[in-house]
Amino acid sequence: MKIAILTLGTRGDVQPYAVLGQALQERGHDVVLSTAKNFEKLVSSYGLRFVPVEIDFQELIESEEAKKIMKNPFRMKRYLRDTIFPKMSDAFQTFYQLAEENDKVLFHVKTLCDYFADRFPGNMIKADVVPASEPTNAFPNPVFSALGFPSFMNKFTYRLTELGLKMWKKPILAIRERVGLSSEFVKPSLPSLYGISEYVLPKPNDYPSNCYFTGFWVHERQEALDEDLLQFLQSGEPPLLVTFGSMPFENKAGLANLIKAIVIQQKVRVLVIRGWGLTNTTELEKMDGVKVIHAAPYSVLLPYVKAVIHHGGVGTTAACLRAGKPMLICPILYPFGDQLFWGNIIYQNGWGVKPVPLKKISEVIFNERVKALLHTASLYASTSSISQRLQKEDGVAKAIDLIENNFSQSKT
Repeated sequence: MKIAILTLGTRGDVQPYAVLGQALQERGHDVVLSTAKNFEKLVSSYGLRFVPVEIDFQELIESEEAKKIMKNPFRMKRYLRDTIFPKMSDAFQTFYQLAEENDKVLFHVKTLCDYFADRFPGNMIKADVVPASEPTNAFPNPVFSALGFPSFMNKFTYRLTELGLKMWKKPILAIRERVGLSSEFVKPSLPSLYGISEYVLPKPNDYPSNCYFTGFWVHERQEALDEDLLQFLQSGEPPLLVTFGSMPFENKAGLANLIKAIVIQQKVRVLVIRGWGLTNTTELEKMDGVKVIHAAPYSVLLPYVKAVIHHGGVGTTAACLRAGKPMLICPILYPFGDQLFWGNIIYQNGWGVKPVPLKKISEVIFNERVKALLHTASLYASTSSISQRLQKEDGVAKAIDLIENNFSQSKT
C-alpha cells in the first residue's frame, strides 16, 4: 500500500510516527511522512520520504509573540489570524494532496485532517499517542486534567477541545473551499490507533469498537554512545538523569541551581541532557560528578542510569517504563497539556514520586522529591515489573497488523 503519515507538533508528536512509518516501510509499504520542515533530519534518519510543511510549532513556541501571549492571552486571536491560520492553510492543502495520492492516511488530530476525512472516509485512520480526542468517562481529557474537574465531569472535559476548535471554523471552511470541498459536511466516524500500552493506561470500556490501544510505538535503535559519555557512566554509581526534551521552559528557581543543590545534598552523580530550555550549564559543567550532553538515544542510555527526572512527555515516560527506571515528572506545560496526566499515572501506579510542575518547584520540594526518588525501594521493584511486561509487548507490530487487515479497504 501507499501510506501517508501526517503529524504536527513537537518531537514527541513526530518520532513515534517515524518509528511506525519505518516499520511499515520494512514490511514493503510505500510510506511518506509529512510534518514541519524542522523535522527533516529526524524523519530522514528513519529512511522515510519526507514532505515538509511550513508550520513549525517549535519556532512558533519560541517566538517573541508567543511569549507575549503567555503573559496576555487576549493577543491570541490576532496571532492566530495573522500567523497560524495562513501557515495551517498551506499545510492543510499539502495534507489533502497526500491523502489524494495514497491508499491509507494515518493522521495526528493536530493536523485537522478529520476536516477533510469525509472525502476519503475509507482511507483515513486517526493515529495518536495521547488520548485527548475520544470522549470517555474513564479519565479527563489529558490536556485539561490539571484543572481539577470532579470525575463525574470527565466526559465534559473533552468538549473543551471542541470549543477550542470553534475558532478554526472560518479558516477550515476557507481551506475546504480552496481544495474544492463543500462547506456542508459531517466528520465521519473513523478508526483510531493509539500508541499506548494498556499495561499503563487501560482502554476505556466506553470507547468505540474501532478504537485500539496497540502498545507504545518505540524502536530500540542500536546506536553506540560517545566514548566520553560511556566512560562517565561506567566510572561510578549509576547517575540520576535529568532531561526536559525539546520544549523551551522557564523556572524561577533556576533548574541549574536545583541540580547543583541535589548533587551536593544527595551526594548523587547527575547526567544532564540540555534540551532547549536549559541553556546555561557553565557552572554545572564545572562540578565533579556532573556531565552535560546535548542528546543520546534513550534505548541505549537508560540502562546505565538510576532514575530519571523529566517533563512528562509520553515518549520519555514510555522509554523510562520500558527500561524499568523510576521517575520524577516536572511538567513544563501547566496547567494545560498532557504531561501532568502522565505524571499522575506514574505516581498512582508506584512507578515514580508525586509530580510537581516545573514552574511551582522550589529547592526544598525538589530535594525532597529527589530524595524519595533515589531511596524508595518499592519504586524500583514496581518499575522492574512493568518493564518486564512492556518488553514483551510490540505496539508497532500490532498497529501494522490492524492497518494491513482490520482497516484494509481499497482506495475510493
